[in-house]
Amino acid sequence: MATATQMEVRGAPAPSTSFTTTILSWLLRLAGLAIVDAVAIYLLYNMFRDGVWALGIVITVVTVLLNIIFLREELYPLRWISPGLALLVVIVVYPVFSTVYTAFTNYGDGHLLTKPVAIRQIEREVYLDEDATIYEWTAFVSPAGQYLLWLQDPNTGESFLVRPGEPPEPVAGEIPDEIDGYRQLNRVERLRHTASLVAQEFGEAPDIFRVSERQIGRAAKYQQRYVYDAERDVMVDQQTGKEYRPINGTFTAEDGSTLRPGFRVAIGPDNFVRLFISPSLRGPFTLVFIWTIIFAALSVLITFSLGLFLALMFNVPEMPARGLVRSLLLLPYALPAFVSVPVWVGLLNPQYGVVSRAIADIFGAAPPWFADPTWSKVGILLVQLWLGFPYMFVIATGALQALPTDIYEAADIDGANPLQKFWSMTLPLLLISMGPLMVASFAFNFNNFVVIELYNRGGPPMSGTTSPVGHTDLLVTYTFRIAFASGRGADLGYAAAITVIIFLILVVITFIQFRYTNVLEEVSENV
Repeated sequence: MATATQMEVRGAPAPSTSFTTTILSWLLRLAGLAIVDAVAIYLLYNMFRDGVWALGIVITVVTVLLNIIFLREELYPLRWISPGLALLVVIVVYPVFSTVYTAFTNYGDGHLLTKPVAIRQIEREVYLDEDATIYEWTAFVSPAGQYLLWLQDPNTGESFLVRPGEPPEPVAGEIPDEIDGYRQLNRVERLRHTASLVAQEFGEAPDIFRVSERQIGRAAKYQQRYVYDAERDVMVDQQTGKEYRPINGTFTAEDGSTLRPGFRVAIGPDNFVRLFISPSLRGPFTLVFIWTIIFAALSVLITFSLGLFLALMFNVPEMPARGLVRSLLLLPYALPAFVSVPVWVGLLNPQYGVVSRAIADIFGAAPPWFADPTWSKVGILLVQLWLGFPYMFVIATGALQALPTDIYEAADIDGANPLQKFWSMTLPLLLISMGPLMVASFAFNFNNFVVIELYNRGGPPMSGTTSPVGHTDLLVTYTFRIAFASGRGADLGYAAAITVIIFLILVVITFIQFRYTNVLEEVSENV
């Protein structure tokens, strides 16, 4: 009896899995892991060769963990979420840490490469020795567009074939019309193919041959100019004997001459020091930071005010066509900013814009929406109001429906007027549910790139600054211009430092705002 009861409690046995199905599942799993590992090994080989250690280590760890999860049966539940976690680490977590690390480096134009890649590029430079032999060449081309050269020394008559990336092959006799599927170029074709031949290197180091660009029909053996001495960590110029040592990511000689490209190295907190110490950078950053705070705060305030006002206006069940009007009010939110902002730019055009023309007809002149710093900011806030009020309207409308009606009935009995009920009851209760959304809206507008860029590209520009910054730039657009659009070279390390500062500022502001939300919750308990 007890045994029967125990069997009933244990339930039905798990369905048996056939041996064939198990083997097939195991083989498919191994095949999938083999593909993942093959791709990972290929990526890791290139990353470690080029000095991309951080990303290589991350991919190594992720690949090993994936293999462990899919090979061990006790980790079966993790198989369903492991691909998502792997992508989360590679696409989200790693870029965050990479940005923080970049803020402490000299990463930017002139220092975009890792040291091994920079060394390989510098070592590719060649020079022509004064005593070098000048050869006569005859070019051959394959159906696939590949070239080889028949070189002949006019002094000794010695001849040999050279192909890209292969050592020279001695040959003798007359020059044939075809060699291994390569056909000889005639005089007219030689002129047409000269540009392609000049751009190529034939042979392999140290025997590198190039077609002369200045002397028609001539080629010469070029010497590798720079050789890297790994033991002493110096780059040696074989033509002059000069030595270049790495200084802050640039090979520099004693006389101050440098080799390009440079490479990325850690420079400590120098980017942050520049940001807070350099007057030419600190001044624009301070102005941009103040405007960013004002823009984000005013964007939340005006959109919340208008959205709440409209929600209260249409919170009357007896109002005719209330549903239709509410739907129409959502249209600005339905249109993407990439469409709405250019439309508003056209409406505010000082010469042809409908809004500007209407203002000019009434007041005699239209505001300089794009030339004056103050009016540019007013125009941006106007566009922001149009884009953001529908969101606040929807949230406020929903929140109003959740408010208890008995407290308003009690307030009517106590003789409270509508304004008193709004300030003492409606607004505090709404802020409880809308507070977190307003915090999120503030954080979004703090980094609102699209509106600023499409309205006037951050203009009008500030005068007397060395950095590319405008009066309406936010920190995010200011960072973008320094990193990519300055026209004087990207300074990605400095831009990453500003990004870290933006992140810390948002953390502090969000923390304060959530503390304020908690205060509102305490107040609401007494409403």
